[in-house]
Amino acid sequence: MAAVVAEALPRRRSVLRRMLRGRGTAVAFAILATIVVAALLAPWIAPYEPFAVAGRPFLPPFWAEGSDPRFWLGTDGQGRDILTRVLHGTRLTLLMGLVSVAIGGSIGMALGLLSAFFRAADPYLMRLVDVLLSFPAILLGLAVAAVFGPGVTAIIVALSVATIPDVARVTRGAAVVVMGQDYMESGRAVGLPNHTLILRYLALNCISTVFVFLTLRFGQVILIGAALSFLGLGARPPTAELGMMAAQGRDFLFLAPHIATIPSLAIFVIVLCANIVGDALRDVLDPRLRS
Repeated sequence: MAAVVAEALPRRRSVLRRMLRGRGTAVAFAILATIVVAALLAPWIAPYEPFAVAGRPFLPPFWAEGSDPRFWLGTDGQGRDILTRVLHGTRLTLLMGLVSVAIGGSIGMALGLLSAFFRAADPYLMRLVDVLLSFPAILLGLAVAAVFGPGVTAIIVALSVATIPDVARVTRGAAVVVMGQDYMESGRAVGLPNHTLILRYLALNCISTVFVFLTLRFGQVILIGAALSFLGLGARPPTAELGMMAAQGRDFLFLAPHIATIPSLAIFVIVLCANIVGDALRDVLDPRLRS
């Protein structure tokens, strides 16, 4: 076991080194890592409480005339510190994205593996995937919100369901290729049980492809979740969430544009960096794209 671990560590370092070879990817990775660390430490590094009225309403950020040095990014319409709310809002936004990708990715991968392994069930499972694929994420969010009510739960359920069909299709495509390999036929011939073939051979040979796809999907999930929150289907006030903060600031675009533009810019940076890192990871792990 120690030898296996010792051999795996250099491989992981090599993957990370190759992924960060490009300057743009290294910068995007550093920015994304900084955002994640800042979001995790938000309760300790935020200068104020996210719900507290800390100063005068509509104070501009530090680069504008009339700013207050105590509030680097200004205040919103109720006098709450925008920097504090962006830190806490980023934390909630990232949490919703990660949970949705984890749940939807797990269910989608299971459907894809079962569809490729049990050929008799393939038509039925793929038709279920087609049905899920025909519903836009916004429509799913509206339907889930009608059942559960607006809130974080509705967003997570909607994003998870929206992630399932894409992951299932990608997994099935990779699993069909693996099923054609000789070692799968050999495993059947020697009488290995189905769960062993699926978990120890089929899943392990597909997991890198699925993981790369989920890293690319993460940025899309963040964007869709922010859009649903912007429409009022996400976290309820006064909870800090980036999409909802942007929606609350749209009424003050001409009076105090920073209230909406700062959380919108945070969403843009997160999605952009996640997509850049995901593209680089795909180039490293996909053997067809290696030079």
